[in-house]
This record gives sequence, C-alpha cells and structure tokens, in this order.
Amino acid sequence: MSYLKSFPNQEGFFGDFGGAFLPPVLIPHFEEINKAYMELGRSADFLNELKYIRKHYQGRPTPVYYAHNLSKECGAHIYLKREDLNHSGAHKLNHCMAEALLAKHMGKTKLIAETGAGQHGVALATAAAYFGMECEIHMGEIDIAKEAPNVTRMKLLGAKVVPVSFGGRSLKEAVDSAFDSYVPQADTALFAIGSVVGPHPFPMMVRNFQSVVGHEAREQFLEMTGELPDQVGACVGGGSNAMGMFAGFIEDENVGLNGVEPLGRGTNIGEHSATMTYGKPGMIHGFKCLLLEDEEGNPAPVHSIASGLDYPGVGPEHSYLKTMGKVDYHAVTDDETLDAFYKLSRMEGIIPALESSHAVAWAMKHGKENPGSTILINLSGRGDKDIDYVAENFGTGE
Repeated sequence: MSYLKSFPNQEGFFGDFGGAFLPPVLIPHFEEINKAYMELGRSADFLNELKYIRKHYQGRPTPVYYAHNLSKECGAHIYLKREDLNHSGAHKLNHCMAEALLAKHMGKTKLIAETGAGQHGVALATAAAYFGMECEIHMGEIDIAKEAPNVTRMKLLGAKVVPVSFGGRSLKEAVDSAFDSYVPQADTALFAIGSVVGPHPFPMMVRNFQSVVGHEAREQFLEMTGELPDQVGACVGGGSNAMGMFAGFIEDENVGLNGVEPLGRGTNIGEHSATMTYGKPGMIHGFKCLLLEDEEGNPAPVHSIASGLDYPGVGPEHSYLKTMGKVDYHAVTDDETLDAFYKLSRMEGIIPALESSHAVAWAMKHGKENPGSTILINLSGRGDKDIDYVAENFGTGE
C-alpha cells in the first residue's frame, strides 16, 4: 500500500504523532467531520465538483517556472511551483474550498478559523463568499498590524475578523481563540483548520486536499525536463504547503525532500520558530507533535519575520517524517529570508510571500553548494500582503 494510504492510521496517528485529544463536548463533532470526509471526500460527485472549482474558479493548474536569472546567480537550476498565482494569492485556497464544500454537504452554515499571515483567513473568506456562508476569522493583534492588507481583504470578502489580544497575540493564541468560539457553535459551524495541524482528521484532510500541488508539480517537471528534480523544498510553519508538495514525490526515493523553517533572530527561546530543529515531543491544540516549550513545559513564545510561520508546534506528519529520516529540515534566519525576498523580486519580477522566501533562501544556499543540481521549490504565496511591512521596517532593497 502506498505511503499516503498507509498514514495516518484510523486513530489519526503518524507513528507516535497526531491523534485527537479533545474535550468531551467536541468529540462527536470531530467524529462527524471524519465520517463526512471518509464518505464524501472519495465520492465522484464531491471530487468532480472540487475539480470544477479548481479549474474554473481557482485557475488550476498553477505553472512551474524556471527561475533563469536566479539559477544563473546560484549556479543550480531552480524551479518554482507558482502557488502565488492560485486565486487569493496562496496555496491555502486548495484546502479552504474543499473544507467549505465539505461543510456545505454537512449542512453547516458558518466557517470559523484562525489565521497567522492572513492567507488562510483570506482563502476561507473567499470560500465562504463562494458558497454563501458566514465566516469568522481569529487573528492575533501582532499579525493584524503586520498584515493589514489581508485584514482589509477579509473584511471586503464579508468575514468577521476577531482580534486576539491575550498572550503572545499571534498564531497560537488565534487558534486558542478560534477553538473557544467554535465550541458553542459546533452544531452549525465548521472549524476549518488552516494547516496540517490540529486533531484528526485535519492533518490528513488538509494534506490530501493540498496534494494537488505536488501531483501537478511532479507531472509538470517531468514534462519540462524529462526527469524528476534532485531536491524538492517548501517552507514549514504548520506545514500544509510542504505536505502538499511532498505528497507528489514521497514515493520517489531519489528525490530529496526538504522543509525550511524560521530561525528568526537567533537560537534563544522566543527568537525563532524552528520547531523541527529545537522541538521535543509534546502536545498542543489537541494533537501530539514536536513542540517548542519553555522552562515550565508550556508552548514557548516564538518569532518569525513571516507571520504564517510563527507557531510553536508543527504538523504531526512532519514530526513523523523527521524522526523517520524521510525529510530533511533546515532553518534560515530573518536576514537570509529578506535577502531571498529582495533577490527574487529584483531578478525574476516575482514578489514572494515572506513565508515562501524561507524556501527560496534555502534553495539559493543549497544551489551554491551543489552547482548543476535541480531544485523545485513550492512558492506558496505572493508577497502583496508583506510589502508595506517590509518597506516600512527594512526598506525596498535599494
């Protein structure tokens, strides 16, 4: 049996990671979601409707682009899977449209979610508008200030944006707030988790909905070059864009898989979000994963220049793939990320999201160390949301 069909098991575990550790009030609702996904998610009617949406609304397939100028600069052949060209500007719409379609079939009338950089929030607000549903997005106050354009987009799309002002006022707290709001609304709302995190079945569902990225990219790369890439890479916060990309290549033993996470400003607690590098097994938001913890054993404060990556946990499947040695994980700093952001903008005319810029930074570094190799990166989102923040704090790269 293939890897994707073997993992997770029926209880939602990838090895020792995953599961569903829920308060009793939420157990029947997550069981309902799992039952609906297992029944609907593999039915021809559901899949055909989703294919129609992807083609005629989202604009899929997104292209693979050979970054010729960046490749010349680095000495390796760098290709980009252009998820920044997916409608709403990032990969997030791939699972949001699917989750909203699932909610519609379940008779739900409202979508609730957390967001960090705002891309998941924008995508879910887009999906809610498409299906005529209510939408409620919880977002930390720090991220609201950093990602103001996406806040405006969510409101224009009809979503209610709930500022989160407690704790670190970032992604972890946004998840906490969204869960608290969801509990009394669970009969009529779906908590559309925004990454391959959370209790089962979401790590599985979101990976499967995002796998369209990797399957498209594999076919496109073969058509362009006649062979598979030496290395595939993607940024990792929760890890949805990376798992979507890896899904297309995970059976290919000769393709190296690479996750890239934020080293931020340094190695001290609170200066980074490098969960795969410094995390230990723990539990957060109802599932087991590698986790950054403080001295008291609580989820640690985290930092990243990219709001979508500042989460102390990570998807349970990433945790499993690291411990099995199937994927290599790397950490790049804020400074390296900014350099990649400016270089891709200036050299290719593509302004990437700061999240995606982490993967570009790794590709540039790896390319210089391995001249002549082929590297395929998931450019998971565009940088429209980041340009005001970057320009005000770091300049325009002149």
